[in-house]
Amino acid sequence: MSYLMNHPHTNSGAPSGEHRPVLVIGGGPAGLTGAYELAKADPGLRPLVLEAGDRVGGIARTEEYKGYRFDIGGHRFFTKVKPVEAFWHEIMGDEMIDVPRSSRIYYRDKFYDYPLNLGNALKNLGIYESMRVALSFAKWKTFPSKEEENFEQWVSNRFGGRLYWHFFRTYTQKVWGIPPTEIRADWAAQRIKDLSLIKAVVNSLTGRAETASLIKTFKYPRLGPGQMWERTAERIEDMGGEVRMRTRATTLHRDGSRITAVDLEDREGNETTVAVDHVLNSMPITELVRAMRPVAPDHVLEAADGLKYRDFLIVTLVLDHPDPFGDNWIYIHSPDVQVGRIQNFRAWSADMLPDQSTASIGMEYFCHQGDGLWSSSNEELLELAKGELERLHLAPASSVVDGTVIRQPKAYPVYDADYKRHVDTIRDWLLTFENLQSVGRNGMHRYNNQDHSMLAAMLAARNVLGESHDIWTVNVERSYHEEFVVKKQPGDAQISAKAGG
Repeated sequence: MSYLMNHPHTNSGAPSGEHRPVLVIGGGPAGLTGAYELAKADPGLRPLVLEAGDRVGGIARTEEYKGYRFDIGGHRFFTKVKPVEAFWHEIMGDEMIDVPRSSRIYYRDKFYDYPLNLGNALKNLGIYESMRVALSFAKWKTFPSKEEENFEQWVSNRFGGRLYWHFFRTYTQKVWGIPPTEIRADWAAQRIKDLSLIKAVVNSLTGRAETASLIKTFKYPRLGPGQMWERTAERIEDMGGEVRMRTRATTLHRDGSRITAVDLEDREGNETTVAVDHVLNSMPITELVRAMRPVAPDHVLEAADGLKYRDFLIVTLVLDHPDPFGDNWIYIHSPDVQVGRIQNFRAWSADMLPDQSTASIGMEYFCHQGDGLWSSSNEELLELAKGELERLHLAPASSVVDGTVIRQPKAYPVYDADYKRHVDTIRDWLLTFENLQSVGRNGMHRYNNQDHSMLAAMLAARNVLGESHDIWTVNVERSYHEEFVVKKQPGDAQISAKAGG
């Protein structure tokens, strides 16, 4: 019997203008996946999805400027989670294309292949420095850090201190804005797990790429990741649900262990209240906690205040000639420029460009709201990006004929020394609610890949329907190599996880 059948709607809490069995906060991958799974499983649920922005997809959306489509950061589609892979193909069909991966690192005026190409790396580093890297690796394998509390210790234990100094330290500090010693090892373990120098060398020599971060090809929607989520939103509405744009949740009314109603506000300032049976949240948990009425306990509010984010902006440049480089993206490790990563959107899909005689280049900058980069005018940012493109010897500034800027707040949850304690405090409190679940990168303050956010949302949807899954263990206790299967039952589909070997 479903959860909703066991817990019929109650009108306690704020007065309601309408009733929805399921309210989904956030129209990103997690929110839309959960809503789609619910609408497909039970047409009577009619989920209402709230999206504060102008486009669905969250940080996986695809923006558009004068016909040029571009990502908010690159989003490869690769997963070992079978239900997620099936979801992608169910939504996209033939619109999902195969893209060869090509990426490099720019460091000390040279380009290094990534994944590692042994010959390229040795040539660029030189014999002397390559020997120092090898000796450093041997030293760290013999005398590793006994503790792996921070990013520096974790990486050095696997690659050696010299390689860490060359290829991890500067870029990591550029991305996060804090020294790598202040970033918890959790982040490295989650983002580059199963990767080591030995495995990278073996992959280079054999051509194999079993580690997720080293794959050779990936799937990609023909018109960018936003196409996936635009189609998902359409499917939800076709099944009787609703995706309400430019509308945010301002207050969640709680009565004991239940959320009873949610206040909404649109861009024009119109307010309404929706009575709910269940809430699936994907907005930042810091905002979720502060939106509770009655207010959350002091220790939970303090934990929310302690969580930090890294923000992001992309300057997309249109060039008067085709690709200045053939890579999907280039990591910029040089401290001489502020740009952190550069995308070439034609290398993802030629259909992202309306004019094949031009190029569309995304210059990505990591920043904090209110700092110099974030507060710069669009004109200043365009000039900065043009100058840095030329400084990196990729294209002359004079070849840039147009461009635009997109700012993305709260792009990355920060894994600092105190984040886990704060997240655990908030998670434990949220778990006291019987009809509220929080999923997604910001909804769990976890640097999830897109597929892990989707899997957590799928399991949350099954919880609404009466099953019992611990969504907080996805991509933590569970390995990326686990086999996730869908068990078909008469009239239903049950998602479960099974640990692999």
